[in-house]
Order: sequence, then C-alpha cells, then structure tokens
Amino acid sequence: MLKVSRRAFLAASSAALILPAIPAFALDYKEAEALKTKVASGALPALKDRLPENPLVVKPVESVGKYGGDWNHALVGGGSLSMLFRYQAYEPLLRYTPDWSGVTPNVAESFVGDADSKVFTIKLRKGMKWSDGQPFTTDDIKFWYDTCLSDKRVAFVGNDHWKSGGEVGKLTIVDPQTFTVSFKSSNGLFPLRVAWANADQTTRAPKHYLEQFHIDYNPKADELAKQRGFNGWIASFQAAAGFQDDNAFFLNSSKKPNLFAWYFTVAPGENTERAIAERNPYYFKVDTAGNQLPYLDRIVYQMVADPQVLLLKTMQGEIDMMDQYIATPTNKSVLFDAKEKGGYDFYTLTSTEANVMSFILNLNHNDETKRALFNNRDFRAALSTAIDRQSLIDTVFVGQGAPAQPSIKKEDPLYNEQLATQFTAYDPDAANAMLDKIVPKKDGENFRLDDKGRRLTITFELDQSRTTFLDMFQLIIPMFQAVGIDAQMRSMDRSLWETRVRQGRDFDATAHQFGANGGLAAMLDPRYYVPTDANAMYAPGWQLWYRDRKNANAIVPPDATQKQLALYDKLKATSDGAGQEAIMKELLQSAADAFYVFGVSLPPDGYGIVKNNFKNVTKTMPNSFGWPTPAPTMPEQFYKA
Repeated sequence: MLKVSRRAFLAASSAALILPAIPAFALDYKEAEALKTKVASGALPALKDRLPENPLVVKPVESVGKYGGDWNHALVGGGSLSMLFRYQAYEPLLRYTPDWSGVTPNVAESFVGDADSKVFTIKLRKGMKWSDGQPFTTDDIKFWYDTCLSDKRVAFVGNDHWKSGGEVGKLTIVDPQTFTVSFKSSNGLFPLRVAWANADQTTRAPKHYLEQFHIDYNPKADELAKQRGFNGWIASFQAAAGFQDDNAFFLNSSKKPNLFAWYFTVAPGENTERAIAERNPYYFKVDTAGNQLPYLDRIVYQMVADPQVLLLKTMQGEIDMMDQYIATPTNKSVLFDAKEKGGYDFYTLTSTEANVMSFILNLNHNDETKRALFNNRDFRAALSTAIDRQSLIDTVFVGQGAPAQPSIKKEDPLYNEQLATQFTAYDPDAANAMLDKIVPKKDGENFRLDDKGRRLTITFELDQSRTTFLDMFQLIIPMFQAVGIDAQMRSMDRSLWETRVRQGRDFDATAHQFGANGGLAAMLDPRYYVPTDANAMYAPGWQLWYRDRKNANAIVPPDATQKQLALYDKLKATSDGAGQEAIMKELLQSAADAFYVFGVSLPPDGYGIVKNNFKNVTKTMPNSFGWPTPAPTMPEQFYKA
C-alpha cells in the first residue's frame, strides 16, 4: 500500500527530485543560448527578472544536463490529448513524488493544512510568471474560483476535491502570493487530489487572457464570441478555458499562456501533421547548478493515425521516449528485435491499474429495456462467466497474468478476495443456465431475445488506438455468441469514442483500462468501485448526480449506490490513514456486492521505450494516468547527450 504521512500532505520521499532553493547560485542563474540571444536583442527580460524569487530546484536523476534538441514524440488519433498531462502539462500546486508515496511542493512554495484538514494555507512563488511574462498571483486563483468554479452560467462540472460536507470550500485571498481554502468539514484527501493529473485548474486559468471572453470582465464579450464563431460569451468562455474536457483545453491553445516547461507554438488542431511546443522562457524551475529548465528546446508531436504507424516510426528511431499505445505485450518482441537499429532501450512500468481491460455495460442506457437488463447483476455475472480468461491471457498477453476482476492486488492491505475472484471461472454451461432465467427466448439462430422481442445485441464501442482491446475482442465475441449474446465490436477514432462513450448515453458497452489496484491510488481513483466521476463510464448519470445533483442530465442512483457515495464522502473527510483504510475496505466490499464491471486479469509490469541518447529518465516508474506517467519524474530535466 502506498504510504503517506498521517495528515497526507507534503510527504517527503528519498526518491524525490525536488529540493529546497540553493542560495549559492542565486545571483548566477544560467539559461539556454537561444534565450541569451533574445535577452541581448531586448526581446526578453534578463533571466533574473523572469524567474521567481524562490525558483523550485530540481535534482537531475543522473546528471546535470545540457541545452538543446527536440523530444520527438507522437499523438495517436484525434482524441488522445489527455496524454499531454503526461508529457508537458503537469504543473499543479502540488506534485506527486516520483515513487507516489505522497505529494511535494510544485507551483506552490508551501501548502499547509490545519490539524482537522479543514483550512489550508497556500503560498505561491513571488515573482512567478506565465509563459507570456505576465505575473502569476492570487488574482489568477480568484478569477478561476469566481468564473470557472462558482459561476453557474459557465457550469463546469468537476473539481469535487474543492467540496466537503456538500459545500464548495471558501477562498480567502490574503495577499498576492497567499490564499486560504476553508472547508465545512474535514477534507483529508484535498492535497492528494490537487496533485492528480488534470485536477488542479487553479494553475491553468490566466486571468489576463481569459477575462476577455467573460461578460463580467468584458462588456463586449458577446461580440467577441460571435467573431470567434460562437453564439454567445458562455460558449466562447467555456472553449477558451477548456475545462469541460482535456481535448478542449489543448485544442487551438497556442495563444493561451501557461506555466508549463514548454508552451505550444503550433497547438493540436492548428496543424494536421504535428504539434510543436517550445521552451517556456519564464519557467520557474532550475537544476542544482542553477540552469533554468527545461533542457530540451522543443517537444515535437507527430500526429499519427494509428498505433501500427507509431510502431513503425518507433522501430525506425523516430520516437525518443514513449509507452502509451505502443508498449503492448505483443509488440515487445518486435521492439526488442529492432532496438539496435532504432537506437533505443526499455524502461519498466510498475502496474497500478485495476485490470488489463474492464468490460463496461452502460447501466444508464437511454434504451429502457437494455437499461433494465444491464442493471441485472446476474446478467453481468453470466457474461463474466462466459469469458475464457486464460485463453485471452495466453494469446494476447503471452501468458503473463492470471484471471481477475478489476480489483486490488493481492499483496495490498485493501485486497478483497470476493472482488478479485468472483465470476472469473470459465463455465459456459453455468453462464447459459443463468441467462436462461433472465432472457430465455431465442431466435432461429440461437441468439437470445430481449423483452421487446429484439435480438439481444450488445455493441462494444472501442477506442481503435487500444490495439490490445481489439485483439482480445476478436476472441471474446465468439465466447459471448456461444451463450446466445449477439456481441459486436465497433472501433473508432479516440475523438469519436470520447463523444460517443464518455459524453454519451446511447452506447451499449465499452472497455477501458486504468483505475487503480491498491492503496492511495485506489482511494483517489475508485472508478470501478464507486461512480464518483466521468471515468465511471458504466454510470454516466449516477456519477453526474454525485457531482452536480441539479444537472438536468443527472440520474438518481439506487439506494445501495447512494450509500456507497456517502461512504466515499466519509473517506474524503477523513485525514487519518488508518481511518481511510477502514472506510475503503468497507467501500470495496460494497463494490464486490454491486459488481458494476468485470475484467480479464490484473496487469503485469509494463514497459516503455527510450532512445539511448535520451538521459535522466527514471528506469522504473508507476504506470498510471492519475500519476501521469512519466510527468512526476520531471520531464523538464530530460536531455539529449
């Protein structure tokens, strides 16, 4: 189990890369040659005027690096922009430590909670600036709070970590660098949630840029909206802020200032072939020798249509470092054989995921008949029993793994045997017997008929970039058909998948990965155990009810699910580690009883590829979206030898 301090904030780690400021070089900071040239020409202020008074000091993993070069990278499909939090856009107030044992200061110089975890005092870095040179202060925090969090006209859903006891925390501005957040009841997970991959919006809302789109700050915002192709200022502001989804945040974002190590000069959506992010001259971190980070000049993302194209590019040495979409079990032998030609080697990813693939039926389906059927726990159990997991493991995962449901790994204190093992034994006769009680009628081709007399068809809509899923479903579809279920697979571009599945209600089913299999990670990302956010795709209406009960699209969950959600609220309000663990165990038992989703296997350790001249890469790291691999290992200190 991942360990944190009793109060769960600012846990130190022996592997942490962040150090206190080192005054010895305070007057002798150094920068890249290209920036020196801009300073000499008057295009940029001097370095000492671009850095905060107390820059964050990063200890390189291997050695102090050198400036220059591109990180050659790729984005697969049109809807994979959440990947950018992994590579260039992870700059919250607090960061996770490299071993995921806790959190540590990042944008915030300090972050202190009281004994009851009700009041948090956060201090920003004096003199810190956005990528366009404008000051970053508590004015930006207040602007986000007033417009993005609190403005019901804008109505962004999310930021649940800013709520406790059913109320949003109160923001108090103390001075340009200091603010407090006060909660009605204890919010023990607040610091840990702030560090989640894409959760902290407070560091991504530049007031001086976004205020032009908001009617309270610009009386002509409606006119500007129409010039931008929107009907009114609300849609215009929502698009500019980009907080409704990750794709929206990054699309066409080259004009939006940020705090990242690299900022887009050619953003996704502005070019069909590549996106380019260049060094931020106002970046707030330095290495132990006083060199302003990042070392690399640019990140260049090739826009790749599918994983097979990415695989070929990797084998040809065109990718410097990557694991998503390419590092599948079946690709490993191919990549191994090509690593000398491609000039790369491997790093290890320790699994934090709940399953290699989770089957997700839409329990809030717009079709009343399918909704009733999918909500029948015995129906889900029958489908799970119809799956020959060992065959999938042997064929797709080259024998690595063991049958398991989305669950907690066995060595973790939170392990629940029922959750992990129920309905994993392959028994098509038992599956047929269960289904005969629920949907007994069949057509002439032996497919079952639903209560309306329709052939029982379940279409699994899949992100085509997840090639492992596609490989598994080639084997799974006949297994479901063998018990009378007309299972079908529909693969699509990631952007369409996001629209159809994550934002829709008309899909039958899908499959996904991620979630968490232990400790702190499971408490922060319990997506398969309780529907707390949009990642709970089996219950889009229930999770929306939990987050915003007044939302027109929210659906009131059944009593058992409401009790789960109340239990999760209790967990969030608990700051004591032992208390958190006890509540989480109770929550996991309720998840075992609910059996919302089913899976194939707990994942084995994974891998990624890294070019031989690409330095300061941690050799072993967690694999997670919440701990956005590899961002907590500080990509700003990667360099090319």
